[in-house]
Amino acid sequence: MESPVLVEVLRGDVVESVHRGVIAVVDAEGDCVFERGDTKRAIFPRSAVKAIQALPFMESGAADAFGFGRKEIALACASHSGEPEHAELARTMVAKAGLDESAYECGAHWPMEQKPALALAATGARPNQFHNNCSGKHAGFLCTCAHKGISTKGYVTAGHEIQRMAATALEEVTGARLQADQCGIDGCSIPTYAVPIRNLAQGFARLATGSGLSEKRFEAARRIFDACTSEPFYVAGTDRADTKMMQAGKGRIFTKTGAEGVFCAAIPELGLGIALKCDDGATRGAEVMIAQTLARLLPEGDDLRAELEVQARPELKNWRGIKVGALRPSSALTQ
Repeated sequence: MESPVLVEVLRGDVVESVHRGVIAVVDAEGDCVFERGDTKRAIFPRSAVKAIQALPFMESGAADAFGFGRKEIALACASHSGEPEHAELARTMVAKAGLDESAYECGAHWPMEQKPALALAATGARPNQFHNNCSGKHAGFLCTCAHKGISTKGYVTAGHEIQRMAATALEEVTGARLQADQCGIDGCSIPTYAVPIRNLAQGFARLATGSGLSEKRFEAARRIFDACTSEPFYVAGTDRADTKMMQAGKGRIFTKTGAEGVFCAAIPELGLGIALKCDDGATRGAEVMIAQTLARLLPEGDDLRAELEVQARPELKNWRGIKVGALRPSSALTQ
């Protein structure tokens, strides 16, 4: 089944390229209220499920034991840009647990956004593991281990207790059975499991509403959503899509990107979860898809809807700053 065209790329007024994809909008009971493409298809959600992977960090009491607030909780769910604030907060988080960079097993890379990478290079320094876009998530893993007295050695492997806890949370929240033959290794070295898109969407609806969750888990989810929507810079970074959408939402929407064109989101006031995949893995396509999907679910005349519709139609400029085209949602998303 070929996925529908969901995004068009214009040069001038002519469609130059397209992005195909799959979208599911599901309520907490599993009823699909909007879908495009094969939503039963399993995908690797990658970093889009970091809020679920952070549940053991909250439920174990680790976040409270180390005195972490919204910024630290948001960073534990982040795919950040490697800006100085991100790297420093990751460092201070593990330091409170008596650990340092040597405990990390995610690897080092240059900040993934150009500006922080150039700024770091200009100092003559080289990146360390705190600059890894997943360093906040790994800080959450390490702090949970320290709080529970679990050895941190090999904490990224599928057999380690912290990864079993994360996998169990993903399985329970989404209702999908995780299978070893559907497991890969993520960019930061932890296991990543393929999950049907519809299950991912339902999982985020459950997090948003508490339906099907224990009181303890719903409280953890509520605090995670509150932290991320209150401190979206620490979830992503300057001018990033997650930052801009959650800033515009002022607590009304939660969004989280993942590698290879994945996005998950929730609208708590509507009790809905969203999951999507841009088939070619393009971030730009996925960003248009999520912004337009969120917008169409909100009522006409809503200021947030209007802002999201603007974000779903970004201009394309050349190196001289001249507008040369734009991206726009296709009729499959707007009608």
